[in-house]
Amino acid sequence: DPLRTPRSHRTASSVVGLGRRSTMAAQCAASAVVSRVAAPRPAKALKAAGAAPVRSATHRARRVGGRGVIRATGAPKDEDVVRVPRPEYIPNKIDDPNYVRIFDTTLRDGEQSPGATLTSKEKLDIARNLAKLGVDIIEAGFPIASPDDLEAVRNIAKNVGNEVYPDGYVPVICGLSRANKKDIDAAWEGVRHAKRPRIHTFIATSKIHMESKLRKTPDEVVQIAVDGVTYARSLGCEDVEFSPEDAGRSDPEFLHRILTAVVEAGATTLNIPDTVGICLPEEFGQLIAGIKANVPGQYVISTHCQNDLGLSTANSLAGVANGARQVECTINGIGERAGNASLEEVAMSIWMRGQEKIFGAYTGINPVYVYPCSKMVREYSGMAVQPHKAIVGANAFAHESGIHQDGMLKNKQTYEIIAPETIGYFRGEGDVGVVMGKHSGRHALKSKLKQLGFPLEGDELNEMFDRFKLVAEQKTGGVGDDEIIALVTSGAGQGDDTAITWKLDEVQVVCGTMGLPTATVKMTGPDAVTRINSAVGTGPVDAAYKAIDGLCRVKVDLVEYTVNAVVEGIESLAQTRVSIRAKSDQTMPGAMMKANVQTGNVEARTFMATGADSDIVVSSARAYVAALNRMISFMRSNAETVAAEAAIDIVAEEEEEKKAAAA
Repeated sequence: DPLRTPRSHRTASSVVGLGRRSTMAAQCAASAVVSRVAAPRPAKALKAAGAAPVRSATHRARRVGGRGVIRATGAPKDEDVVRVPRPEYIPNKIDDPNYVRIFDTTLRDGEQSPGATLTSKEKLDIARNLAKLGVDIIEAGFPIASPDDLEAVRNIAKNVGNEVYPDGYVPVICGLSRANKKDIDAAWEGVRHAKRPRIHTFIATSKIHMESKLRKTPDEVVQIAVDGVTYARSLGCEDVEFSPEDAGRSDPEFLHRILTAVVEAGATTLNIPDTVGICLPEEFGQLIAGIKANVPGQYVISTHCQNDLGLSTANSLAGVANGARQVECTINGIGERAGNASLEEVAMSIWMRGQEKIFGAYTGINPVYVYPCSKMVREYSGMAVQPHKAIVGANAFAHESGIHQDGMLKNKQTYEIIAPETIGYFRGEGDVGVVMGKHSGRHALKSKLKQLGFPLEGDELNEMFDRFKLVAEQKTGGVGDDEIIALVTSGAGQGDDTAITWKLDEVQVVCGTMGLPTATVKMTGPDAVTRINSAVGTGPVDAAYKAIDGLCRVKVDLVEYTVNAVVEGIESLAQTRVSIRAKSDQTMPGAMMKANVQTGNVEARTFMATGADSDIVVSSARAYVAALNRMISFMRSNAETVAAEAAIDIVAEEEEEKKAAAA
């Protein structure tokens, strides 16, 4: 069994378990209606033997939902979710040997996904949701990449990194850096404002990387790593993580040597990346066990597994089974190439089987926020989730087979090992409430949106209500939950600053087999002036986009365009997803280019957005305008950041000149 540790490494907890019967019986509680989400205490290690006590079936039943029973009427209020207790945070050790830290790198590695670009506000929103979810460490970005990335990390550190929950929890805010002073300085400037800052530095250690990419000898690589960790500690950072890039293909003896050296230099966490996703679970588990046995000192072992062979979750769990006590992962598994280990898969695997099969392992994740986090990342990043994705895919809790449906009608536990309410997914009218239609009022829509995880107030609610009524009046049979979600997420995250946002007021097209497709659009600009423009194109959507371009005057290339029906039937809403980037034939500021941390390649940033409407052309226009707003907002915020930093530099230079003159 690739997930099993050598017998000598096992604790008494390896033989403690409830068995599948009590696990399945526990799920029966998911349909219960209670007034409060109750969370049990995590297993406390028996001090002498390091074992976790046996949990009763009742105890297991209570944890369904956000570590508790979810009210069948909809999502619980934040104040009703009792957060999972966790050991006191100490950088280089964990008092409870069964506790596994969750390190989320959605905002850093996840944003390296081709086509994914997040604005500063979107990153802050996601970071706040990650804190609700209960991740231990948030890797907020790669500060040296651009002034905007640095500002985003700094913003998260100042806000999310200082928002202490009533139970004392506050996430560690981490910044990535290569092992050089310039990178480390930028990372420290970004994270130092947090209550718990961390610098994560790395250098490649595999033969192919050292020879072909770095062109360094092993001795030089060791020295660079030690110098980097030493410098990070000298800045006052007491929490330093080191990663030997491409550890999965590195020589184990050299790996042990460099890891020992960085621990002696002050590294508190050793992150072991399977950078190209080549390891099998058994060999990755052995790699972790070898490090634990051969690298002396006080530190936490971490895993970072890419998904090139589809084994990232399995490898991460193998790492935990062999002594790793931190797992690096991303929401929805987004990331370089085939992506990273999926946070929801790793966390729910440990939640379901950690006590029985991984020697008492548990995390501080509050599962009821898993699905809302997944939705936010999906909409903000523009990275679609495949329907059959484990835990959060559209089909994860869908049953079409007649045999399966029969079993589900008799007992939901026949084909569902996790109740959807457990991860914050509330399906069906029995869970969410009323059917929304053209006679529904503003209060009913507000209540429905809150139950679906989108609490809106004020102008946002008014605008959403107007759009909802337009759609509801054209549909028979009401507006479904999926269609409401499509409407509310249409154009999500258009920009951080509403003062520089274009608004689509009206669009009209003429097309067919006679004459040229023509579109007329009416838009309100950032200066609050309403303008009208017309254009012809190869089709109605192309004509509408050209008319919009004529008003916004931003030169872009359309990289991707897709349209899908939200639900079945001719009356379904259309949801459009577009991806744009600045035209390559113009000079672009540095911030409009995105550097790949691992390869060093530079490519133009892309901006994605979605739109929804009962009319395909209107849906397409909404998505396009939203993408343009994201791009314009990003350009404006980056220009302001650069100008502010330039002003600071000028003031500093003037002060130096005054001091020199006085001397």
